[in-house]
Amino acid sequence: MARPDITDIYDVVDGTWPAARYDTHGPLTFREGQGGGQRVSATTASGPVSEAQLDEAEAKMRAMNQPALFMIRDGQDDLDAQLDARGYAIHDPVNAYVCPVETLMGEPVPPVTVIPVWEPLALMIDIWAEGGIGEGRIAVMHRAKGPKTGLIARWRDHPGGCAFVAIHNGVAMLHAVEILADQRNQGLGKWVMRRAAFWAAKQGATHVSVVCTQANAAANALYSSLGMTLVGRYHYRKFVEE
Repeated sequence: MARPDITDIYDVVDGTWPAARYDTHGPLTFREGQGGGQRVSATTASGPVSEAQLDEAEAKMRAMNQPALFMIRDGQDDLDAQLDARGYAIHDPVNAYVCPVETLMGEPVPPVTVIPVWEPLALMIDIWAEGGIGEGRIAVMHRAKGPKTGLIARWRDHPGGCAFVAIHNGVAMLHAVEILADQRNQGLGKWVMRRAAFWAAKQGATHVSVVCTQANAAANALYSSLGMTLVGRYHYRKFVEE
């Protein structure tokens, strides 16, 4: 399989971190997130959007009790400008990384350092909660179809962190990567990524992917250091109340 590009990654995000409900009207796809975060709540466009359609979109998002929020994808400069003129601010620019599974499999993971487990253990729920990953996002994990697992990490005989990984169209994507504060800067994130690759390869996946905010310097440095390729970016536009 050729290396997935950013368009493929959009599909992988939806496939591995799905909204509770999708509703498409014309060029716009609405997502009902039910507390699962921006990825499952943002409206996206598949083509040009008129001002009247944006008016309708804002009304629909209000009716869903969700903020007026759009994901701006590659090549959507016109939509970006329209939303800017309407008072929408750029929110959380995101980087998308991809690599073949083999890139992360060159070094074996130390025994009992990272263990795949599904369904999530109570300890994993607690670790995620400490990082602000609550019930709404756990529900997203349960909605994901196809191969998926949680990853529980230990370091120096203590809980270290956890993550969620699922596969869509042969691409494994990690979500909710959370390392406990007292276990950071010790290389545990590297082992989580490598263990995800070994698991994904056994499920038949050819690539591993991850998305993270551009502001997360530590995560971006980790993914680059592991040989993952930056394949694209996207950002959100969120309406700023006066």
